[in-house]
Amino acid sequence: MRAVSFSSQLTVLSMGVAAVLCSQVASAASNEDMPSTTLQTVTVTANSAVRDRVQEGSVYIEDYTPAQQAGHLSDFLNVVPGVTIGGTSAVNQRIRVRGLDDTNLKVTIDGARQEGALFYHMGDVTIDPDLLKQAEVSVGNNSVTLGNDALGGAVAFETVDAADLLKSGQKIGAKLHAGYASNNEELLTSATVYGAPTDNIDLLAYYGKRDAKAGEDGKGRDIQTKDSEGENILLKAGAYIADDHHVGASFSRTENKGKYPLRPDFPASPGPDSWNPIIPQQVKRDTYALDYTYNPVNRLIDVDTNVYQSKTQILRDSDYIKNPGFEFDAEVKTTGAKVQNTSLIDSSVFAGVPGTHKLIAGVEHYKKESDYNSVQRGTTIPVSGTDEATNTSVYLEDQWQMGKFTLTPGVRYDRYESPEYVSAGKTYDNVVGALAASYEIAPRTQLFASYTQLFNGPDLSQAIFNSDGVDTYVNNDLKAEEGDNAEVGIATTLRGLTMADDSLKLSAKYFETNIENYIEFVRAGGSRTGMNCTTGQLGTSAAPEACQGVINNDEDFKIKGVELSADYRADNFNMGLSYARARSKGEDTGYNISSVSGSGSESGDKYMVNLGYAPTNTTELGWRSTYVADVTPNTAGDDNEKPGYDVHDIFMTYTPTQIEGLKATLGVYNIFDETYASHASRNSIDDAYTDFEMGRNIKTSLTYQF
Repeated sequence: MRAVSFSSQLTVLSMGVAAVLCSQVASAASNEDMPSTTLQTVTVTANSAVRDRVQEGSVYIEDYTPAQQAGHLSDFLNVVPGVTIGGTSAVNQRIRVRGLDDTNLKVTIDGARQEGALFYHMGDVTIDPDLLKQAEVSVGNNSVTLGNDALGGAVAFETVDAADLLKSGQKIGAKLHAGYASNNEELLTSATVYGAPTDNIDLLAYYGKRDAKAGEDGKGRDIQTKDSEGENILLKAGAYIADDHHVGASFSRTENKGKYPLRPDFPASPGPDSWNPIIPQQVKRDTYALDYTYNPVNRLIDVDTNVYQSKTQILRDSDYIKNPGFEFDAEVKTTGAKVQNTSLIDSSVFAGVPGTHKLIAGVEHYKKESDYNSVQRGTTIPVSGTDEATNTSVYLEDQWQMGKFTLTPGVRYDRYESPEYVSAGKTYDNVVGALAASYEIAPRTQLFASYTQLFNGPDLSQAIFNSDGVDTYVNNDLKAEEGDNAEVGIATTLRGLTMADDSLKLSAKYFETNIENYIEFVRAGGSRTGMNCTTGQLGTSAAPEACQGVINNDEDFKIKGVELSADYRADNFNMGLSYARARSKGEDTGYNISSVSGSGSESGDKYMVNLGYAPTNTTELGWRSTYVADVTPNTAGDDNEKPGYDVHDIFMTYTPTQIEGLKATLGVYNIFDETYASHASRNSIDDAYTDFEMGRNIKTSLTYQF
């Protein structure tokens, strides 16, 4: 590595070990009755419906040791089978679930939808892991309560609350955190102050700063960025009114600014006049949220309401850019509200039919708006454009439990008004249904199956293509994406295999997702410069009315795959194994689903091993290995192979008994300095077009809570 020699790494390592000798380890929380997908990483949401228990995974950040040093979503979300994270910089993170990227996922932060696209994948998911308490992943859409715009599932990020940090009887407290990573010389410092001035009020304020230089891949080449800095703010307040009402308010901001490549998912090319120069850029997300819950001593009423506004923005500074047209201001804003009530009903009281019902009824409305301001490339002529889309949903789901058998039907209605620049503001009315079932065939062993219909109206175009309708072909006949997701599986927990208190949790799933009228954005360029803005047809020479892109319905696709996991725990040892694969295929051509992130949507077969051992009450050691097989995408005009890779991480934590609340973590990530690119990132046969991951990275962190 260029920036840090191996001897320097040893110095950092020894310093980290010294810090570890005065720090703490967090014990992993687990639900002993339900399957857990991997070692101390994915606990499964405890809920009366089997669908919730075995088809959703929750990564609790404090319970996952490597995630305590996470600087990127891949540092912890990759542990979920079926999930792969791409993009190597903070401004270019993207999530893939079963091969479908975040444009086909419902992503929320504290309940606020993160909608729209700005510039390719730049700014799609703007969140710093240091803000997070939990990340709940719905691998696949298995419920009408999930809502629309969720073909592949959902990821719900939740930031930390004062109640999560306050100790029993504590009125005020603080948490200080510092971390260092050797590869990109990243320094993270953060402080959280929280308190409960009265029994019914809690407050929290967080500030964090993350500074870094360019990271290096396994061959010592700079990746993605030069100097960059991130700044994070989180403010929260909550109050109980009487015993039944709770109101809360929050504001969070994640801001990243620095010198990034013009197209952050490509490596930078030298020189300010090159095709991908390094230029000053800024990505900022602000999220405001209000929530209200009403939960009286009444099984029929449990109301949960949230109102939010989330805004993501890209700014480019023209003072440092020689090529006019590179500078712009792009913004996507989502404003919405959701009201949901949960009722628990004993059906024998009303209908004489045995069993209990968990009835979930809700309504959701949101509006997403994009705004773009720039100048035409090579001129000083102003270019601007706005667009918007709105959606209203009403849904009802009944989780009916009858002894060992659970049946969950659901129905949802969506009214979606599409963007003007994409499909001329067409309105789509749609009704979808879902049905899930589970049966306990033996103690702690359940078979489950689910079927969910899918709907997704045409999304906003990338904000940079608004441009008053000049640059993108408007398709008046664009159809909404529809389809279905079906899953079947088994989950079991075995006890007493080698000792009285051990447990082995096993889970296996097979799924098929069908997508009809898949919507694809085709970018002009190269041999596609003859894209006619009137007809939407592609050609090989410049047309009089040329468009930068065309949005059309592609063919129908089918995605098939399996997800397997095993988790063994015995006293102070645990081991997790998982395997996941997903394959997409077009109905007409047989090709994979294409993707602007390069080389189709195939993420490869992923194998993961996690080992954990706590030799003492103050120390925990861990190892994580990830192997991803190579992939040759079967996509039109693309026979580029994505090479497989094998990455290993080792880590430890230590907590001193002498200083309560002190904890240190030391880890070596990509310990064998593998040169590789995630299959979810841009991948090409040419290194100049490949988004490589970091090489060996030594991280140390210290946390003190008091």
